[in-house]
Amino acid sequence: MATLALSGCDGRQSVLAPGGADARVLGDLFWVMLGGAIILWLLVNGLFFYVTRINRAALSRRFANGLIIVGGVIFPTVILGALLAYGLSIMPDQRAPGDGLTLRVTGEQWWWRVEYWPEGAEAPIISANEIRLPAGQRSEIILDAGRVIHSFWIPALGGKMDMFPGRETRMSLHPEAPGHWRGQCAEFCGASHALMAFEVVAMAPDDFALWLAAQEAPAAPPADPAGIRGAEVFTREGCGACHTVRGPEGRDSQPRGAVGPDLTHVGSRLSLGAGTLGTTLEDFETWIAHTGAIKPEVEMPAYDHLSAGDLSDLAQYLKGLE
Repeated sequence: MATLALSGCDGRQSVLAPGGADARVLGDLFWVMLGGAIILWLLVNGLFFYVTRINRAALSRRFANGLIIVGGVIFPTVILGALLAYGLSIMPDQRAPGDGLTLRVTGEQWWWRVEYWPEGAEAPIISANEIRLPAGQRSEIILDAGRVIHSFWIPALGGKMDMFPGRETRMSLHPEAPGHWRGQCAEFCGASHALMAFEVVAMAPDDFALWLAAQEAPAAPPADPAGIRGAEVFTREGCGACHTVRGPEGRDSQPRGAVGPDLTHVGSRLSLGAGTLGTTLEDFETWIAHTGAIKPEVEMPAYDHLSAGDLSDLAQYLKGLE
């Protein structure tokens, strides 16, 4: 029965299926505290059972006073004090600094702006709604928020950290091996709070370096007719006012729309709409045409006025941005 119950605690968004050093420490803390709680529960209920079922005789005043002092004061204080000391002892490890890569993550309404700052970099490599980390290394993460508070949480990798407008908070994560997990905003932030997730991928260091170099590169121009027409629709509809697609001329020579996510390599991401949809052509079309219906109060308008052909071409263009 216990095995059946614990089977629901597995998965890529479970604190009881740790994939990182920090989550493993927090998992140990959970089991220790659960053990302490079970001991207290057994003792309290065992004593209650003893005096109500086994020994129903009146207790002497001396025995009753001793029972209250020892069982109600001394023993809980010792148990809770030991649990507190253990919890405090692991806090320094949870605040350890990173050792190379730094990420800046900004909580928007309702998506995640992600900037990668490799050691010595003068400018960030920008992405959105997805976190990639090198496995076997501790990466520093700087957190802030746009207009409202958020909370950054990857249960399988570590604890949560709140994000506040105008104030930076910091944490670090150390995935132990390559893996794929899910993160989530853990602080109610508005109508689409529940639709503010993100994919998390830990990669072997060499694979991560190749991925990061590909993300830094400009978008390849579309080669197929549908993609070329889609790029024209993108320009005609003014999508560049909110979104950036870095072209071959370089990072700083292109107009940059900073309102919405950077779309330079959106076709290579694992989800759309901050974990709301996949990245098939149908998903792109659905997101473009029904944005507000999928994610209430999102700032991006729905382009339901596009013809079926323009919508298909635009989706083809965005899907090709890999």
